[in-house]
Amino acid sequence: MTGVVVADTGPLIALARVGQLDLLRRLYGEIHVPTAVHAELAIDSGRPGAEALAAAFEAGWIDVQPARDLKAISELARLVDPGEAEAIVLAEQENARFLLIDDAKGRRVARGRGVAVVGVAGMLLAAKSRGALAAVGPTLDELSRVGYRLSAQLVAAVLDKAGE
Repeated sequence: MTGVVVADTGPLIALARVGQLDLLRRLYGEIHVPTAVHAELAIDSGRPGAEALAAAFEAGWIDVQPARDLKAISELARLVDPGEAEAIVLAEQENARFLLIDDAKGRRVARGRGVAVVGVAGMLLAAKSRGALAAVGPTLDELSRVGYRLSAQLVAAVLDKAGE
């Protein structure tokens, strides 16, 4: 396993929208995304979070790496969206530390292929435990406010684990 972290679209947009994208850089250094995820991010769209994402790509700590196994991508694209399919294949290709993904089906498919997965909530717990975030509750509240879906059960479990 390498130290590389591969990310799917949803967590990147969510973290950018709530002003916490830089936590990824501080925790993991460099983040790789496949071509389809880069396209889905629509960093030139002017949407909330797009400016932060564009700055991260410009600074080079989020970069695009092509997923090369086209057969695997095609097979996975029958099960999950194109960004998730490419992200799973890229995580395999790079023997990634983990894939940052929140979509339940995408997580299930990735795990089934032996790819370690972490979601935004898990990443926030890691940020708190490493002193990069004082509390997870405010960020979870902000994620909810901007429409990012995390189950009430998950939020309660994360707050409990964080001691909040």
